[in-house]
Amino acid sequence: MSAIRTGICLLIAFAVLAHGGVEPWSEAVLEVGASLLLLVWAWLSVTDPDFRLVWNPLFVPLAGVLVVGAVQWGAGFSLVPFLTRIELVQYAALIILFFLCVQSFRTRSDWRRYVWFLLILGFCVSLFGILQHFTWNGKLYWVREMTHGGSPFGPYVNRNHFAGLMELLIPTGVSILILEAERRDQLPLVTLFTLLPIGAIFLTASRGGIVGFTAEMGFLAVLVFLRRREKKALVAAALVAGLAMVLVSWLGVGAALNRFAGTKNLEVTEGRRVSMLYGSMRIFRDYPVLGTGLGTLQEVFPRYDPVYDGMVVNHSHNDYAEALAETGALGGICFFSFLGMLFWMGWKILVADRDQKNLAYHAGALAACFGLLVHALVDFNFHIPSNALLFLVQATLATCALPLPSDRKR
Repeated sequence: MSAIRTGICLLIAFAVLAHGGVEPWSEAVLEVGASLLLLVWAWLSVTDPDFRLVWNPLFVPLAGVLVVGAVQWGAGFSLVPFLTRIELVQYAALIILFFLCVQSFRTRSDWRRYVWFLLILGFCVSLFGILQHFTWNGKLYWVREMTHGGSPFGPYVNRNHFAGLMELLIPTGVSILILEAERRDQLPLVTLFTLLPIGAIFLTASRGGIVGFTAEMGFLAVLVFLRRREKKALVAAALVAGLAMVLVSWLGVGAALNRFAGTKNLEVTEGRRVSMLYGSMRIFRDYPVLGTGLGTLQEVFPRYDPVYDGMVVNHSHNDYAEALAETGALGGICFFSFLGMLFWMGWKILVADRDQKNLAYHAGALAACFGLLVHALVDFNFHIPSNALLFLVQATLATCALPLPSDRKR
């Protein structure tokens, strides 16, 4: 299964570097990659005499959303069937990759490699984003023109989505530092790989990102305090917070805030977010059972827009409201069942954990999911393939029981 684990990590890195995987060509690469990895898994399952299928209850609500979308498209309930079909293919690719994560990441050594992949990815992307911020020439990667505008940071066209990525990467490193879940000689490296993304998220000046980051840090502190009531953990947390504040001050976040204040016209205002939320809920009121169809908000929303300003609304800047508008109550039940099961299973795993490293991995993954869910109240990170994929992998880590480490191959 190592080939599948490597393939998943490569797809995550590709999606992040390809502007979040939001363009048709990068979406196609993710979908083809997911299909190829599924074929590899099928071949390995047939040829391996010790093959064992692993079950995760989160499959049920995810499959439920897929069924709702298939009914919308197949039975003609979608108002724009073509868009629903495209969204179904993208969603199916994410479910396939989630399934492969559950099947291929089984031991703590598997997850330890993944955690280090996250730390390295967060450090490299943050370093690139900070360098690009201070040497900005108006082009992505210093060479690609932005034809449709944006407020970029790092490889992302929208700095809020870069902040969403950081929310998914930072808590793992923080939990390792607080619980000292790595060897002492490796903790300085973990500190470096964790602090730079914290500095980057503040440098983006993304309000939703900073609020989400603050929320997940509070959530992580509560998890650690409930499980390990030790003064040493509190001292470690205070030390990490102090180092982060020093780095943020050194990077000059005040100047970044002033810089983005000058480009505020590119941002969606609070009043516009409220109007989009109101319009999305009006759609849900008119299509309460099955919604208008996956991926159809952009085409349907103009009729329900209470404040038309001539701008195209691709997403409602509230993932929960958009999910209800596009999938109705049936899809909403699936989505919210997924979230309920995620935190219920994650808490059960945390209560049962007796190993410090397992506790750090699970707490960090669950806090990462919580942070992005908070950010989803004012943005649409779940429609960015790279962030959605990372969220599902973190959900896998948060809900899978890790056996004690063993170097023996299964």
